[in-house]
Amino acid sequence: MERQNDHNRPANGDGMTNAIIDVKSLTKKFGKKLVLDNVSVSIERGKTTVIIGPSGCGKTVLMKHFIVLQRPTTGEVSFDGQRIDHLSERELHSVRTRFGYLFQEGALFDSMSVAENIMFPIRQHFKDVKWSQIQEVVKAKLAMVGLDGFQNYYPASLSGGQRKRVALARAIALNPEVILYDEPTTGLDPIRSDIINELILKLERDLSVTSIVVTHDMKSAYKVADRIIMLHNGRIIADGNADHIRDHPHPTVQQFINGQVGEDDLAVLRMSGEVAASQFLPRDFQQ
Repeated sequence: MERQNDHNRPANGDGMTNAIIDVKSLTKKFGKKLVLDNVSVSIERGKTTVIIGPSGCGKTVLMKHFIVLQRPTTGEVSFDGQRIDHLSERELHSVRTRFGYLFQEGALFDSMSVAENIMFPIRQHFKDVKWSQIQEVVKAKLAMVGLDGFQNYYPASLSGGQRKRVALARAIALNPEVILYDEPTTGLDPIRSDIINELILKLERDLSVTSIVVTHDMKSAYKVADRIIMLHNGRIIADGNADHIRDHPHPTVQQFINGQVGEDDLAVLRMSGEVAASQFLPRDFQQ
């Protein structure tokens, strides 16, 4: 089952009056390498936006700009009507408490218990919180991801899917308005991946959060997205709902969503070459 949404959205955000994040003419270079090329996009409040595209196209770099973990080479980033890309780290502190971030590998602290991992952002941002209050928060957040009772476990004793869910409980510890998901289903089997998909939908519904998901997983994208944006070579080449993306005429979009190798790559793979002689033969290992 996938999200039903019968409208498309313009890549430049024109006419989107309910934007919580607004990016204008964003260009990002690392040295001479151009990663994002004049990207403009608005993220709608309370919806799930999925960003897809091949490896190295700038998906995660774009998402990190939303929370100013990366700063633009040129362009602007605004959050809730306020420009934030030029703020100091000190000024960004209060902005970042309004975001939750699920890292690709979970990024749990191995030396901390599950409860201590979830407490970490609370203790970092709030100094005068009672121990009993923190325990209640931990219990509530773990219950939301189906892991209440795992407070005293350590990450090494958990499965990959459980670690992702603990990391998600930590991401919502501060009751964020926006949750950023970086490849949330990577490394998980189809069943565990679908649990994460269901949690993305649950948190959007129950917490009224805005969700932004970077993924290669098209099954996940179709299930959770209100809107799908595709990046290629640092530019947005497709932007709309699942049906719009599925039927998109751009050949690069079709190759990606259908998992097809492009003709240029096939030509390289099919090139004939000289087969090197084996350095060793089976008899070389016989006594």
